[in-house]
Amino acid sequence: MKLHHLHEWVLSPTQGIEIQRSLARRVSSQSQIDSPRLIAGVDISPLDANGVGTSAVVVVSYPDLKPVEIQTAQQKVEFPYVPGLLSFREAPLILAAFEKLASTPDLILVDGQGVAHPRRFGLASHLGVLLDWPTIGCAKSRLCGKHNVLQGKAGECAQLLDHDEVIGVALCTKDGTNPLYVSIGHKVDLSSAVHWTLQCCRGKRIPEPLRLAHLAAGGKLEDVMRRVA
Repeated sequence: MKLHHLHEWVLSPTQGIEIQRSLARRVSSQSQIDSPRLIAGVDISPLDANGVGTSAVVVVSYPDLKPVEIQTAQQKVEFPYVPGLLSFREAPLILAAFEKLASTPDLILVDGQGVAHPRRFGLASHLGVLLDWPTIGCAKSRLCGKHNVLQGKAGECAQLLDHDEVIGVALCTKDGTNPLYVSIGHKVDLSSAVHWTLQCCRGKRIPEPLRLAHLAAGGKLEDVMRRVA
């Protein structure tokens, strides 16, 4: 996949904030997803003692959600941990795995925030803009905003509001589990983001492309390969 080099990666947190504010204007909420045939999930492992992380991109076919390609990348993460600037730590490593892909997914699910971010430019939006590709943020925890209490029924959702602005939804993907926080990444509208997230869950809390990417990033490639058709 083609990467659009829109900024440098060696920068200060202050410069990172300014880049987020600038690139957030490029995020599109117009859906370009119709009938995806390939959906990718991306994730990154915790860093080891030397600050080295592993990223994984797992592309699955839709609708059967079977893996068709797995790519990983390993490198040292240089950017410091700063709340709200996660994408500057993780995106270079994830993009290194994307550059190895032979297939081109129609949609990318990201373990992180999209516009449900204080500056409306989380990891899913950052990757979406740099790749110029449809992305959805599927985060396990909330970064900002508030929502009504959910009853814990699969398919139930509540708007995630920040200063009266809808920035995403809290979405129950499985009965009795904590919600995922789903938001627009890039080139997708919120209703489509919710729809495709649910379509990829199939009775699990985590969408299958992200679940497989988590396994691959954690070094459990054999578990992913067992599902290859």
